[in-house]
Amino acid sequence: MGISTQAADGSERKVAVVTGASSGIGEATARALAHDGYHVVVGARRTERIEALAAEIGGRAHHLDVTDAESVEQFIASLDRVDVLVNNAGGAKGLATVADADLDDWRWMWETNVIGTLRVTKGMLPLLEASGDGLIVTITSIAAIETYDNGSGYTSAKHGQSVLHRTLRPELLGKPIRLTEILPGMVETEFSLVRFDGDAERADAVYRGLTPLTAGDVADVIAFAASRPPHVNLDQIVLMPRDQASARRNVKTG
Repeated sequence: MGISTQAADGSERKVAVVTGASSGIGEATARALAHDGYHVVVGARRTERIEALAAEIGGRAHHLDVTDAESVEQFIASLDRVDVLVNNAGGAKGLATVADADLDDWRWMWETNVIGTLRVTKGMLPLLEASGDGLIVTITSIAAIETYDNGSGYTSAKHGQSVLHRTLRPELLGKPIRLTEILPGMVETEFSLVRFDGDAERADAVYRGLTPLTAGDVADVIAFAASRPPHVNLDQIVLMPRDQASARRNVKTG
């Protein structure tokens, strides 16, 4: 079933798709793009959350599990138009050394961050090209350009996701599709809660003693990238809180 993109004045509204939109950066990005006039389609596994979000912003919600090929196919089949794709679905599990690596955690991180991004992006390329000015925004991490102790599963997955995104840049050269990679540092969302299997105390401790970025901070940057004219491509944007200098160094670690 298609979606209505008709604006009040009869013109066609641009359509933005945000994956992993049930919380954090995805949720904030959906709000920011809706504020800028986009009809926003939000996808995530937690359907109740995205349905409430879609009702709030005047968009549409559709269940989406990026690790499930059939789910991705059904999601894309529901779309008639896509001008902006925000690949936000992803995450981390655990903080194990290579010696103690949990292979199931690694598989989940690679399936979600890398293969999931591939499924969604590959499937939407025809719609993005047909829009005449498509934009693919992929949320990676400073973990896509750095490594840190006990983080090899996540950093390797984010490196893989980043390489996928950056490879598209020359492959799509000459086509009306821009590509922006957003590489955030410490952002206080449910990210650490997922990484630590719901251990709220351990998750909160990550940000205690410093001021991290908020999901809204990252969403503002994404909205800015989407607002650039068609000939301007913001390739990579690294953003960290003032209290952080790298993946390894912040005001707590020195």
